[in-house]
This record gives sequence, C-alpha cells and structure tokens, in this order.
Amino acid sequence: MGLDVGLIMANLTDRAARNIQPGGKPLPDGTVSGLRLLPSITKGHGKWQLRFVSPETRTRRDMGLGTFPEVQLATARKAAVEARELISQQIDPIEERKRKRQSQAVQRDVEAMTFEKAAREVHKALLPGWKNAKHRDQWINTLAKYVFPGIGDRAVAELQPTDFAEVLRPIWLNKVETASRVRQRCHAVMKWCWGRKLVASNPLDIVDTLLAKQSSARARVKHHPAMSWQDVPAFVHDTLHGGSTVTRSLLEFIILTAARSGEARAMTWAELDLEAKIWTVPAARMKAQVLHRVPLSDRAVKILADQSKKAAHGNLVFPSPRGKVLSGMALTKLLRDHKVKSSEPGRTATAHGFRPSFRDWCSELGYPRDYADRALAHTIRNQAEAAYHRTDLLEQRRPMMDAWGQHISP
Repeated sequence: MGLDVGLIMANLTDRAARNIQPGGKPLPDGTVSGLRLLPSITKGHGKWQLRFVSPETRTRRDMGLGTFPEVQLATARKAAVEARELISQQIDPIEERKRKRQSQAVQRDVEAMTFEKAAREVHKALLPGWKNAKHRDQWINTLAKYVFPGIGDRAVAELQPTDFAEVLRPIWLNKVETASRVRQRCHAVMKWCWGRKLVASNPLDIVDTLLAKQSSARARVKHHPAMSWQDVPAFVHDTLHGGSTVTRSLLEFIILTAARSGEARAMTWAELDLEAKIWTVPAARMKAQVLHRVPLSDRAVKILADQSKKAAHGNLVFPSPRGKVLSGMALTKLLRDHKVKSSEPGRTATAHGFRPSFRDWCSELGYPRDYADRALAHTIRNQAEAAYHRTDLLEQRRPMMDAWGQHISP
C-alpha cells in the first residue's frame, strides 16, 4: 500500500495509552509513521495526531484523528493508515477531509432547499430593486397560489420539467398572461438554484415543450381596455365636465397629459412650473427610473390652477379627502359607475387605456413616433437607437400636446 511504516520504535499499546500522564511527552506509535498520542490535562486522556509532510504544499502538517479514550488505538491506526494511503497518492488528507465535509454540507443544503424556501429567498433578494409595492406582493403571491400547493415542499434538486408542466397546465391556456408570469418567476427561482449549484440544470428551459402551444391563446390576451380616440372628447365633456370632484379633474388631467395614473396621483406642487407650463416627474417616480418632462396644454394648466384653489392638504396636487395619495380604485370606480365603454365590446375603459387612445390619435394625425413615445415615456429598447437620443424633444412635443388638448376640450 506504499505505507511509511516506522519499525524503529515499539508499538503503542492500549495499556500505555490508558496510563498517559498529563504534561508528559507524546506517545509515538511504531505501527504507522507519524501517529502519536498527545497527553491531555487528565490522566488516561489524550488527542490522536498524525504528523506528515503534505504532498501538495511540501510543508509539515499535523492532522487530528480524535480524542482518546473515545477513539481507541485500533480506530486511530485505521484512520492513520487511510491518511497515509492518500499521501502515497499525492493527496493531502487534511485538504481531502475539508473537501469531503464541504461536499457533505452542500449535499445537506441541496436536500434541505425546497422550492418554496428558494422562492422566498429569491423574492427577498429582489425586494430592494422594486419600487411598486403591488408588484412586490404579486411576485410571491402568484407562486403561492399556483405553484407552492403542488411542489412547494419538494426539494429543488429533484424537480423535473414535468413537475413544472403539471403546475402550469391548469392556467397555461385559459390564463395566458398569468401563466407566462408564473413561468418566468419559476425560471428565476431555478436559475438562482442553478447558480448556487443546488440543481444541475434549469428545468424551465424546456418546460414549454411539454405544454400545448399558446399561439391561439395568446391572441385572446387583452390589454388595458382603451376608448377610441374619436370618442374621448364626448366622454370628457359629458362625464368629466359634469362635476368638479378631485377624481374627475385628475382623470381629465391624466388624459390630457397621457400620463400613467400613479405618476399623476402622486404629483406634487414642487414638480410643476405653471409659468413655463412644464410638469417634471422625478426619475424615482417613473417606471423606467428616468426623469420625464411633460409640456402642459392650456386646459391642463387651467385644471391645475383650479385645483390650487381647492387643495388644502400639503403638497399633493390631487389629494384624497384625507390628504393622502388618491387610490387608483377611485378612477376605476368613476369609470365603472358611469359605465364608460371601451372600443372592445363588453369591456369598461380604464384610466391607463387612455394612453393607447392618445397613441392612436398621434398615429392618425401623422405625428412622429419619437414625439409620441417620449410623451408616453416609453423606454427605447434598441440600445443603438437609444444612444442617439440625448434630448426629450420637449419643445417639439408642445404643439402636439396642445393639439391633443384642443381635441379633448375644444
């Protein structure tokens, strides 16, 4: 076996080991080179140690093999022989023991990591990057609703593409958008596991092959119901000019500026320059995290001027009765109560749906796509194209927004 056996000294005996004295000299073993028993502070107690030269670093090392009498002489010799066998193969037994312990620890982590536990770890890691509280909750809630009941308590290492196909199948065709988001979130969780060597691959990479094609189902996916741009003026005149509530004023302002509901609801007076007729939305409040300037039409400025006379709560332009940011449900309720129809039969228009109404109007009247995209604060996805866009074309957009205002409130 290529052992380094010491023959120049007597073999250590159990009796000698039991009589080892505190403060005495180490007792060497003549059977296996480098094996010795170091005395402890108590008679008959000691620590087994193997002294050797590491084949990896060429330095002298001492390897602990346990304590005596818990580890008996025969057991210590067996461990020393195994270590010497590794040394003969140019393997450092201490480093090999570390590698084995690390491997065992990883295996324990793999066995203990369930899909739900991994998902909650990923959700926790993603939280700081999300500004929208609703999105933060939706991310984990969709997994809790559609995935955890089926595979939440399963170890991620044992999950196969078929397991994810089974939890996705009930919603794959009849809730296409939800299914897509659930799949993306499952993919993110398993990608996180893959990066930590908890799984050998990501089963979501091929899960689509186990499910029916969504081509026809995707065609039925419905976006925010929008009103035809031709119908917007009559709606504003008949519904929004029929009262002077904060909700009506806010919705008209949203339509006039083509803004997102949340951007307008949380608007403060500090963001407005009524003399220059500009609304500047800070980057922190924008979906794309980029500052956005909005040229204000005369009608938009008139709404703000009227609102400044009524606003009595802090810095918000359109505060709720309690002085807080007005809920998006207030706008939804207004549209539902007045049974405001969209261009899609049987669907009620939404506040967000007036953005596509504006976009259609821009296209119909021949305004440049650049102007419309900047008015809607759309992100330019083509990086090469985005590199050349160094201006927000504020003044070029102003005539377009004035014309939109004239169309809505002539």
